[in-house]
Amino acid sequence: MASEESFVVLVHHRGSVNRKTRSGVKFPDKNPLCIVVTSTTSYDDLVSAVLMKLGLDGAKRVKKFFYRIPVTVLQNTVKYDCFTINNDVDLQVMFLCRRQFPEVRTPELLARMVDVVSSSGGSNRNTNTIANPAGSSSRPAVASSSVPVYEPVVQPVASPSFAVDLNGTEGDEVVERENLPNALVGVAPVGVGDSFLVDEEEDDVEPDMIDDDSADDIGATGPALEVGGSSSGTQQYPPHFSSLDLDAMRHEGVLGHAVGFGARDAEGTTGLIEFQVGQQFQDKDEALLSVKTYSIRRGVQYKVVESDHRRYVGKCSEFGNGCTWLIRLSLQKRKGIWEVKRYNGPHTCLATSISSDHRSLDYHVILAFIMSMVRADASVSIKVLLNATAAHFGFRPTYRRVWMAKQKSIALIYGDWDESYNDLPRWVLGVQLTMPGSVVVLKTSPVRVGGQVDESQAYFHRLFWTFPPCIEAFRHCKPLVSIDGTHLYGKYGGTLLIAIAQDGNSNILPVAFALVEGENAESWTFFLSHLRQHVTP
Repeated sequence: MASEESFVVLVHHRGSVNRKTRSGVKFPDKNPLCIVVTSTTSYDDLVSAVLMKLGLDGAKRVKKFFYRIPVTVLQNTVKYDCFTINNDVDLQVMFLCRRQFPEVRTPELLARMVDVVSSSGGSNRNTNTIANPAGSSSRPAVASSSVPVYEPVVQPVASPSFAVDLNGTEGDEVVERENLPNALVGVAPVGVGDSFLVDEEEDDVEPDMIDDDSADDIGATGPALEVGGSSSGTQQYPPHFSSLDLDAMRHEGVLGHAVGFGARDAEGTTGLIEFQVGQQFQDKDEALLSVKTYSIRRGVQYKVVESDHRRYVGKCSEFGNGCTWLIRLSLQKRKGIWEVKRYNGPHTCLATSISSDHRSLDYHVILAFIMSMVRADASVSIKVLLNATAAHFGFRPTYRRVWMAKQKSIALIYGDWDESYNDLPRWVLGVQLTMPGSVVVLKTSPVRVGGQVDESQAYFHRLFWTFPPCIEAFRHCKPLVSIDGTHLYGKYGGTLLIAIAQDGNSNILPVAFALVEGENAESWTFFLSHLRQHVTP
């Protein structure tokens, strides 16, 4: 064990994942911890080392780590993505990437920490205060890749596109890379020093969701009205698929707690819980959701006076005309939480608007409410969600706003269409890690803009894969292969090709798979040639 190689891991413990940088993912914390690990370090060992170094053992627990994973190394430049580490198996991905990407010698992690004693609302220093009106909570988990979802940095051009580098494969793994453009231009030199470089402008960029866009219906193009039940853009569903699951509305919200915080109860506004100075929130998203929901429940309007990555100030729209309602929240950098620093409340004005909509009922608030319903039934119609939202909040939002909220919730639960293609390199890496000897052939094609090749991205073209058990099992099957294809009805379409064999008892065994643009001579040639080369020689 003494000969084991030790290396340093930088562990950030403040801030959030920032995707809006030239190098992809970046962690904004400028004072990370330095933790020494080896290839035999377990997840629990890493958690203990972080908490011990921070002196928070017993007061905090590490919910998960975000790993700044290198996905592209081309022409001495590196682009990073984000990978969630929850256990020992996930931690092995970091060790594997460090071996396969020698250009990046110092891995970087972001520790997401929570209090050991959790509460059902925003934690409050005032023990006499009940949960805050907006129901403080934690972020929703993202399905599939477990990576926090944000809008793509580069919008695709009419087709799924991404940049990927799959060099450095070992053993029997087969990976092809064709026409892979450079994914990054002008990035700082990589290596250990890269971990300590600071870009002030990039660190100040906030994720899209925490911006205040209460007027998100102004000057935007709405979606086409849906025809029939499903709004997810896949297929028509029977009417009973669009029935509303009332139980789901009471179980969980977007951030893992009860959704009922935003409802207008039978008492109206009497007994409403006010904010308290010292009240704390996990992040800015949570704080904004609380302020907006409070405003909706009161039936009053407020305006944002100041909003950046460190503070948020809101005043009543009637401030100076008889109402003194004001709230000021700021980021506590040492703890990485948001806290109410000043609060003048409650409102002394009256709700005079007779509008059926409310300015603060934007798609972020609606998203928090409908998340559990969409998770229970992704085919629930926009009309059902709109009526449920109106009944819950007492205001009727626009169709477009509910549509936006549903599309965002589907992306959070099942993954974004475009990000799913960007996840392919990590999926390939995961297959090779868990099943050595897997054959994966990924082909891309260049993106042309105005006759010139855009070197910042590439189109997904074709993918072939098979697993070692399939290759081995075919040797004991009948020397006959059946092939077929089925159309994919997602946003970008395509065709899934599959080859199957039969054993001596006529049991069916899938042996190879491919994703191609359609059924044509070139795609079948691609599939059958690799089938012959790797499975049925």
